[in-house]
Amino acid sequence: MVDAVRAGARASGTSRFSPSRLLRAREAGVFIALLVLCLFLSFATEGFLTSLNLFNVGRQVSLLGIMAVGMTFVLIAGEVDLSVGSTYAFAGLATGMLIVDGWPLVPALGVGVLAGMAIGLVNGLLATHGRLPSLIATLGMLSIVRGAALILTNGQPVTVNVRNGALPAVLDAFSYMGQGYLFGVVPMQLVFFALVAAIAWFVLSCTNFGFRVFAVGGSAKAARVSGIRVDAVKISAFVVMGALAAFAGILSLAFLPSGQAGRTGLGLELDVIAATIVGGASLSGGEGTILGTILGVLIIGVMRNGLVLLGVSPFVQELLIGLVIIIAVGIDKWTTRRAG
Repeated sequence: MVDAVRAGARASGTSRFSPSRLLRAREAGVFIALLVLCLFLSFATEGFLTSLNLFNVGRQVSLLGIMAVGMTFVLIAGEVDLSVGSTYAFAGLATGMLIVDGWPLVPALGVGVLAGMAIGLVNGLLATHGRLPSLIATLGMLSIVRGAALILTNGQPVTVNVRNGALPAVLDAFSYMGQGYLFGVVPMQLVFFALVAAIAWFVLSCTNFGFRVFAVGGSAKAARVSGIRVDAVKISAFVVMGALAAFAGILSLAFLPSGQAGRTGLGLELDVIAATIVGGASLSGGEGTILGTILGVLIIGVMRNGLVLLGVSPFVQELLIGLVIIIAVGIDKWTTRRAG
């Protein structure tokens, strides 16, 4: 059985990324839409195609992209996580408080990521052993984790600086994670996004775990009959999501070293889910790729950037993003019904 699963994982990864499959993939449509959008903005605005603006777009979408990569695992496994915005806030603020208390950088980062993994573990246990729909379980955790962040910070802003107690060397390294540039050009947030996406692509396409995630999302009953531990796979997907949401929250605080539990990450889960679905992940489970998620994130990011350059009202921007979400979900449901 193990050999069969391993062979299936290799075959699945190969078939998903063959040239002929790629041309037929939904990601091709998303890429064309992104290309058309970029061409339109390049003619409609003066500053869109400048290197400064393009790197700025890359930095802006990086945190969303890191979280969307985690959401890809969860959606492919047939679940959903609404608590990512709260996890983002809790882990980032907790890490900032530890740095202000004089902790070294690596232990503080480790505690923050572990906190996110713990939240993901609870989500996974509620959705599997607790037999709660993940929509309801993570909706409850959204409020619980947000409340925990408010209690942890006493509702006060967390500001990471030397005056509040951070060690200068630790603060410099922490700030570089969010504000620094690789080779003086590429934002570090974009570098972290690229690394996370590359690792996630390898895991989903070239490992047994990736094959099991697709198998569980495609048919949990068939996966269970095949000897796959369905609950363990789903819990692992939630833990990955929690870790990446925490990491994104930490990078956010490193970029803007001040945050408040009542505001940080509010509504972020909607953008994360939207970007993942726009990229081709299915709410029904069993479908999705990291490439598609990257394209979906870029669609959302380029659209927001373009609307700002065009001088569109922030209120209209929210309306248009909402329309994109509805259209993406509609396409997902329509294609699912046709396939059935």
